Amino acid sequence: MKKYLLTLAAALVYSAIGFSQTHQLVKLWETDTLLRVPESVLYDAGRNILYVSNIDGKQPWEKDGAGSIGKVSPDGKIIMAEWVKGLQAPKGMGMYKDLLYVADIDVVAVIDIKQGKILEQISVEGAQGLNDISIDKKGTVYVSDSRTKKVHQIINGKVSTFLENLKGPNGIFVHEDNFYVLDQGALFQVGKDKTLKLIVDGMEGGTDGIENVKGNEFLVSAWSGAIWYVSGASKKELMLDTREQKINSADIGYNAKKRIVYVPTFWKNSVVAYSLK
Repeated sequence: MKKYLLTLAAALVYSAIGFSQTHQLVKLWETDTLLRVPESVLYDAGRNILYVSNIDGKQPWEKDGAGSIGKVSPDGKIIMAEWVKGLQAPKGMGMYKDLLYVADIDVVAVIDIKQGKILEQISVEGAQGLNDISIDKKGTVYVSDSRTKKVHQIINGKVSTFLENLKGPNGIFVHEDNFYVLDQGALFQVGKDKTLKLIVDGMEGGTDGIENVKGNEFLVSAWSGAIWYVSGASKKELMLDTREQKINSADIGYNAKKRIVYVPTFWKNSVVAYSLK
């Protein structure tokens, strides 16, 4: 009996710990549906503004000149649906100082934030599907190509291959001195020798965006309409699932200070904000 009671007590403690670690997303607001197939959201803490990449057009990978970047206020008001025009089908974004870098099929567009103007377009030779961007503290730009299954790096305007022979990389993230990549449902940490260390897999639905919460804890979105909380090796919690409603959750943005997650809904033409609990 004593052994049974000890086992039961241990189970209750484990259950309580597990419950206390459960995370959830609580909806705060949703923009009007005036955005144009929003694929990515980036929060600019310095300016307290959200940048949204609008694919627009009929096809997500078509060069039709319809793409743009929009600006949204922190409370969900659309400031300018098309703040910067002249893009093709923009997706992931990254920011370094006063420059906004945008993945745009086969080029990385560089936008002067103060002027709201495209300064240059860095061509990535052989690129077919540039998708996400992350920038380290030195200004090195990393960009994934989901179609050629590579990750490139750009240093002082010069492009080189950083990773290759992946399955279909999308979300990438530089955190401190570590590099992470989402590759067909799995999150990997990339070693200094370019080896891949699996953190967690089984996140079906087209893993798309990745944001760091703290330490080794991450938010991961899947384009089909799911968001996971990853907390260490092989540990993941499904916090949001809008697949039955056919509401996409593409490349998410994150306000770390206020713990707010920004979710672009793609075909639904809006951005939804959630409080991370």
